[in-house]
Amino acid sequence: MRLFWEIVSLSLRRQVTYRAATWAGVATNLFFGALRAFVMIALYAGRNQVAGLTMQDAITYTALGQAVIAYLSIFGWWDVMESVNSGEVAADMLRPMSYLRFWMASDLGRAIVNFILRGATILLIYSLFVRLTLPHSLWQWLAFFLAVVLGWFVSFGWRFVVNLAAFWTPNARGIGRFAFGITSILSGFYMPLALFPDWFRIFCEMTPFPAMVSTPIQIFLGEINGVQIGIALLNQAIWGVALLVAAHLILNRGVRHLVIQGG
Repeated sequence: MRLFWEIVSLSLRRQVTYRAATWAGVATNLFFGALRAFVMIALYAGRNQVAGLTMQDAITYTALGQAVIAYLSIFGWWDVMESVNSGEVAADMLRPMSYLRFWMASDLGRAIVNFILRGATILLIYSLFVRLTLPHSLWQWLAFFLAVVLGWFVSFGWRFVVNLAAFWTPNARGIGRFAFGITSILSGFYMPLALFPDWFRIFCEMTPFPAMVSTPIQIFLGEINGVQIGIALLNQAIWGVALLVAAHLILNRGVRHLVIQGG
């Protein structure tokens, strides 16, 4: 475990050095966050509630969605693909820890920095201009932060599985773009799942994707309470474990088929 946290620490320091990229990302997220908020305002058009959400809830939803973009790498994460395509995977396999744990530690450091520098900053700036819906109790805050951690757990498992396509094709980015595009829709990132038709919402809830975005936001807004929170957290944990098990099995098959370019 000590080596795991050493890699997390190295990843943290590496991410902190890219300050210009961080603030450029914050500015971009705020711009598109404003556009999403305006869409929500237009949707309500004088109505007090839509699908059980007030306008304040909907704007808070957009703020939280923008805040987790970098934390969850929603629009794409290609590190493992690049490692395989460049041949660096050979050296990675020789490290004194498993390939999966190495990338998990590296991604955890990246996620922590982005949660603090980008996520928290975006929420703070939002709160200066609009009134956000906030959790009403300490338990709700704790459940939200736990859901955020488990959301990253599920997200990493899915992103790692998608990246493993590089073991079978020299250009897996097309697969990745499709997979991450589906993630943005089914996770509830673009809009609350409650706004979709019931059949589509039910379909989304049968996948791991809402566990990344929708579940933490629902807890934050108080859409689920009590026992429902416990069930939602358990669902996140189950999906996270299932995806990591799948990643481990697929990785083992991929390594047996690996051909290093030029070697």
